[in-house]
Amino acid sequence: MSSTVFQIQIPACVNGAELSGLLAGSEFLGLWEEDGAFMIYWQGSETCFVQNVQEALVQLHAVIPVASIQVQRVMPQDWNAQWAASVKPIRIGRRIGVRPSWTTMDMPKDGIEIILDPKQAFGTGHHATTHLLLEWLEEIPEWNNCRILDVGTGSGILGMVSLRLGAASALGIDNDSVAIECAKDYAIINGFGEELDFRCARIEELGSESFEIIVANIDRKTILEISHELLRLRSSATQLFLSGLLEEDQVDIVEQFTGQGWMQQAIRNREGWIALQFTVASSP
Repeated sequence: MSSTVFQIQIPACVNGAELSGLLAGSEFLGLWEEDGAFMIYWQGSETCFVQNVQEALVQLHAVIPVASIQVQRVMPQDWNAQWAASVKPIRIGRRIGVRPSWTTMDMPKDGIEIILDPKQAFGTGHHATTHLLLEWLEEIPEWNNCRILDVGTGSGILGMVSLRLGAASALGIDNDSVAIECAKDYAIINGFGEELDFRCARIEELGSESFEIIVANIDRKTILEISHELLRLRSSATQLFLSGLLEEDQVDIVEQFTGQGWMQQAIRNREGWIALQFTVASSP
């Protein structure tokens, strides 16, 4: 294998876990998010590198201008240092903090601190869609014995924060086995136990249990495809939070979900991305 390492920078326009899963292989070294961009590292041919990234984006229904793709060669011996230096602690909402294990950060007395070291399967929680959902979860006034389902869990951060906020249990599912193994490692690092369950599974494989909170930070196509499964897993009091969506996706998503008995409650926007909140519509 070539010892040449390339860095490619593209806008963070898709789900990082899904992109990493498509790029996974012996030449793929890692991916994380930084300031609204994905930093991807590759050891091998530059031409193959760019082509693989473009093909993966097409599979994820994303098209970005060639001018938005920045490629540069980096020294292999400097790669780890550059990687560590690029991942910084972040504050989300009023009291949520996310940091890699090699740093510290100032937190309020009631702060919720989650340790996430970037791994192959996904980024570090910096993306706008993750922020929107975490801020919304933080504002839920009463969790009581809520159970939360996180569809397309990636790093598992939404489930972990929900438990810290007061949820009774959290189930995170993803069809990427690498992401699930990494999420399980994060659960151990952050001191979670049986209340946090990560499974490599599709939503169709779940039983008939219902959840008080359902979150899905994925993409428009997948959300539309699984909408009937979300119906099966809701109760009369379920709150649904959707993200991974662009502003132009709003009409299609709202139309389908309101047609299936959901009521849109709110929308939030950031950097061209949106998150939607739904509750179960009352019977006429």
